[in-house]
Amino acid sequence: MGLGVDFADVGDYIGRNDVGTGSLLLGLHDAGFAGRIVLASSMAVYGEGRYRCVEHGLVRPAPRRIVDLDAGRYEPPCPACGRQLDAEAVPEDHWLDPRNVYATTKLSQEGLCAAYAREHAGCTATLLRYHNVYGPRMPRDTPYAGVASLFRSAYERGEAPRVYEDGGQRRDFVHVADVAHANVLTLTNEEPATGAFNVCTGSPRTILDMATALQPDGAPAPQVVGTYRLGDVRHVFASATRAREELGFFATIGFEDGMREFATASLRTAIGPRPDQLA
Repeated sequence: MGLGVDFADVGDYIGRNDVGTGSLLLGLHDAGFAGRIVLASSMAVYGEGRYRCVEHGLVRPAPRRIVDLDAGRYEPPCPACGRQLDAEAVPEDHWLDPRNVYATTKLSQEGLCAAYAREHAGCTATLLRYHNVYGPRMPRDTPYAGVASLFRSAYERGEAPRVYEDGGQRRDFVHVADVAHANVLTLTNEEPATGAFNVCTGSPRTILDMATALQPDGAPAPQVVGTYRLGDVRHVFASATRAREELGFFATIGFEDGMREFATASLRTAIGPRPDQLA
């Protein structure tokens, strides 16, 4: 999951996310399956979030430039006039613009599942776009863990977590128990839901907010280092309206309570063996 290390991960991402999904769908096709398909998709398919310019209205930011990031200019400018933009919550019908390998493979998964549903009478595909999931049993000490786990692991080593850029990047942090509940609703509601749904809290926080919330008493404060990853995005947080109205889903675990629990929750020590390493 996540951005990972660099482009060298491309084979693993495609093999696991896309080839794996295609193989599963082929198996369902051979079995004549025509029920509900629920995909664990990602907010990464949006790329940069939703932005508005005071002069030009809703605009689509250009890819981030190294020269801007090196200079500490992290906020995307308006592509028409260069003004700083205002970020807004992303609805499900927003344009999709994946900006790294992981995001591209998640969008491909969505297309594969939607194609299967269209070609099999009685089948539905629900695409749950998870936002930043955190909670017990996250993998630890790996670049493929979520940022919450990376910060937790740093504190446990007695180190200050390294916060990229200026820490002002906004995300929607949703507890894994709420994510599980969204899946249960999707599978058990009387009427199946189709299409994409944001699985989120509707209450964005900054990356620095999260690093601070996880800080144990006596631990070093988060270190804002200004480093960046070119394939990352600045702000992406979601509208929770459609999931509430059509799935009956709303997050029940608030940021403060969730982070307080996660600060002492158990983590997994390893991701585990790759499928091709299993005997």
